[in-house]
Amino acid sequence: MIKTYSWGRLWAIILKEFVQIKRDRGTFAMIVGLPILQIILFGYAINSDPKHLPTAVLAADQSIFTRTLLNGLSNTGYFHIVRAAANEQEAEKILKTGKVQFVIHVPPGFTQEFVKGRRPEVLLEADATDPAATGNAIAAAERLIQTVFNPDIKGPLSYLQPTLPPVNLIVHAKYNPEIITQYNILPGLMGVVLTMTMVMITSIAITRERERGTIENLLATLAQPLEVMLGKIIPYIIVGYIQILLMLFLTYYVFTVPIKGNIFALCLVAMPFIAANLAVGLAFSAFAKNQLQSTQMTVFFFLPSILLSGFMFPFRGMPEWAQVIGETLPLTHFLRIVRGILLKGYTWGEVFVDLWPILIFMLVAIIVGVKSYRKTLD
Repeated sequence: MIKTYSWGRLWAIILKEFVQIKRDRGTFAMIVGLPILQIILFGYAINSDPKHLPTAVLAADQSIFTRTLLNGLSNTGYFHIVRAAANEQEAEKILKTGKVQFVIHVPPGFTQEFVKGRRPEVLLEADATDPAATGNAIAAAERLIQTVFNPDIKGPLSYLQPTLPPVNLIVHAKYNPEIITQYNILPGLMGVVLTMTMVMITSIAITRERERGTIENLLATLAQPLEVMLGKIIPYIIVGYIQILLMLFLTYYVFTVPIKGNIFALCLVAMPFIAANLAVGLAFSAFAKNQLQSTQMTVFFFLPSILLSGFMFPFRGMPEWAQVIGETLPLTHFLRIVRGILLKGYTWGEVFVDLWPILIFMLVAIIVGVKSYRKTLD
């Protein structure tokens, strides 16, 4: 007997699917929350043209022309002068550790050379590990130098208005002098890959074990819950280090990204970062009812991590509220450590500035993950 097509049955199935979606809170949150999250992040937090970048000044000559130059740079909107460096050593330190994005060097005798028309040199040092954060600012400074002194060189000083700028601006892009994008992206990719794989693999693997009933089989043996958890996590720690070594090999030998720091230090710092992400995956596996939900939770953690950490977009280009959220994410600090070790040759003291937030996140994630997961086993 051939059944006729029924619009009523079709409508009943459609309603049934909507009921299923409504009951599955994880899927419903994914459908509604993900576009809202993306709109908010891309609309408010993401900015590929960062301004008000922290700038230090090392001025050995104080005059009206020095003030004109500094005021002109500030008025571009890209340079925010936050401090005056006492000497060359302090200027180098604050630039290397990322406390400032630029250092402006005004040499001694600047005014004397300027009024004689000898085009004195002004050095603009930039932390170019992230070319996107400095490119527009450097271009603005080069344009500014053409006209910034025009109001000051009128009347008796009008002879200083040549075809060339009265000041020779020298830009020194430190740590990435050739402005190669791979120098910024590839070291950061190490943290992104670890975040994605460690959280997702752990949450899915343990959720799959619970769906299949093999976790209960393990607990029926003499194995304790803590032994089961450690036995599930330790292999992924090894997997994480395999990924690190593989990416380091390709980064150095294939893409010729320099490695100026200690590789052993990088591998040691990677341990708490890997542990933190594994603990997050452990917590997701405890709250998720199935593999789909664990994957959805991973997406909600991974999306803000990759967008607010400074991997894809300049960190200083984000508004303050987004930077506060970004500072709580372990990926933000791990990216700074990796780029600092590989491109700047960070020492242990410089690494620790970004290591302790990762350690705190790791401890909190482990406590939450272990407590929530033990409840599902006991």
